[in-house]
Amino acid sequence: MPKPLKGNGRYMPGLDGLRALAVLAVIVYHLDSRWAPGGLLGVGVFFVLSGYLITDILIAQWKRYGRLDWKDFWLRRIRRLMPALFVMIAVVAAWITLFDHSQLASLRGDVLSALLYVNNWWRIYHEVSYFSSFGPPSPFGHFWSLAVEEQFYLLWPLLLVIGLRFVTRRRWLLGLTLALALLSALAMALIYEPGSDPSRVYYGTDTRAFALLIGAALAMVWPSRQFTVKAAQRARLILDCIGGVALMTIVVMIGLTDQYDSFLYRGGFVLLSVATAIVVAVLAHPVSRLGKVMGCKPLRWLGVRSYGIYLWHYPVIVLTRPEVNTGGTSIVRSILQVGISIVLAALSWRFIEEPIRKSGFKYAWRQVRRWGSMPILGRMASVCMMLVLTICVIGMTGFTSDTKPDSVSYERNDLQTGTIPPGSIPKPNGSKQPSGILKPDAGRKVTAIGDSVLLDIAPYLQEHLPGITIDGKVGRQMSQAKGAIDQHKSNGELGDVVIIVLGTNGTFSEKTLFTLLDSLENVQQILLVNIRVPRPWERDVNLTLAETAKQFSNVTLVDWHMASSDKDSYFSRDGVHLGEEGAKAYASLVADAIKP
Repeated sequence: MPKPLKGNGRYMPGLDGLRALAVLAVIVYHLDSRWAPGGLLGVGVFFVLSGYLITDILIAQWKRYGRLDWKDFWLRRIRRLMPALFVMIAVVAAWITLFDHSQLASLRGDVLSALLYVNNWWRIYHEVSYFSSFGPPSPFGHFWSLAVEEQFYLLWPLLLVIGLRFVTRRRWLLGLTLALALLSALAMALIYEPGSDPSRVYYGTDTRAFALLIGAALAMVWPSRQFTVKAAQRARLILDCIGGVALMTIVVMIGLTDQYDSFLYRGGFVLLSVATAIVVAVLAHPVSRLGKVMGCKPLRWLGVRSYGIYLWHYPVIVLTRPEVNTGGTSIVRSILQVGISIVLAALSWRFIEEPIRKSGFKYAWRQVRRWGSMPILGRMASVCMMLVLTICVIGMTGFTSDTKPDSVSYERNDLQTGTIPPGSIPKPNGSKQPSGILKPDAGRKVTAIGDSVLLDIAPYLQEHLPGITIDGKVGRQMSQAKGAIDQHKSNGELGDVVIIVLGTNGTFSEKTLFTLLDSLENVQQILLVNIRVPRPWERDVNLTLAETAKQFSNVTLVDWHMASSDKDSYFSRDGVHLGEEGAKAYASLVADAIKP
């Protein structure tokens, strides 16, 4: 939190320390680190902080003047948020134009929705999953949270003014705020479907507003300007203990939960918000020792620049990540990615955010002109600026949606493509099989049920098992497998051996898998093939498959994850679907696992 301007509030360094921890948690999550699977909770911490600080400022202004200065409020928001966002988008668009122009067509919606602060609803409308998208991820995939906050900044001041003017008792205003938070939390719990992709409730302003509203409610009962600087030793101790427990709750949740944990969507995010509100309350109090610890210089420095760090870290990670990586997370690469993000954020703060925040756009433009008067520096800056703008314009307008990416046919979101039409399964020589379900010709009855990965290996699996029935469908989830198997049963086509190649498109519950395997109790052998997918659910899926396989005598676990380790050449550009070498190795591994 930058220091307030013109006496517009009290600076609370501990809150900047909390911002630093939150943004670091988000970065670790996006680095796919296994020791912080709940790093996405850092965004929830930001929401509570934003709700508290904005409401605290608005209520203080109302008490002082009896009204809100709307022009001042919106001008401050624009100065604080828009310049850094514009620069980041321009630089990233220029980079992509130069080095990976195949992504440009798909970025237009992200950029436009980001500038209008509706990116979260754009993603919901277009069914763009935060967790399950394949192919090169968008470098602007983190804009959804900025949209949620900006929508809150748009609507909440209006609602708050109405409440302050017409609700005479402040306890009633507090109650109404908490009631809205409860409705939002209930919406998350009711819309969420266990075992399915949670992106709808994760993105939605309606289902995330409770965190902002809990922060707002805190500002109504814990205004930052009314604290005493003196407190008894016992009171300080109690305050710090409560804050310490709440902070540990946040840390434990970051370490133990993940995006597919049903607990998060049915109370967990609310618990996080309450814990964050308690931490904020303690850090905001001037007598808190925890506030002094969290406000130490390194954390404070990072926290002040946390907005820029959040803006830059995701495109840096996405654009410097290898297309295929079967060797795990590189510590060196991760350190460099974090370092580059922090350096870019520091430059953004020094030359863009802070000058405009303090002195406005006119002052910033005068500074640019002053730098431009220096012969060498001015020419270099002018050339760089013109180059970036030119490349950005060319990139965003010079390529149409017909631009063809250098990728294989399955390099897209598996959840959105539907069933493969007849004649779409490629043979090794590039010709087509007659249908999406390959009928057995002769010999042993083997049935394979799977998603697009199964379609990748279909021709080679047929070579190993000529009598196999292959039922592959792009985007198929484990929850849909039982329906497919029931259909084969009713047609008398289910084999003595059943191969299940699922989990690529997302996690599933143990109950779902148990139900599926129970329905196959009369099958001689079931092969469960685990997955390699560069997405956060990989570990959960493989653990569920491994633990469940141990409990059924007719189930064999095929360890594709181990077999494909350090085999980048097996995969296409998305790191999930297979090239010829990988498809052959996969088919051979599965065929060899069938018992004689």
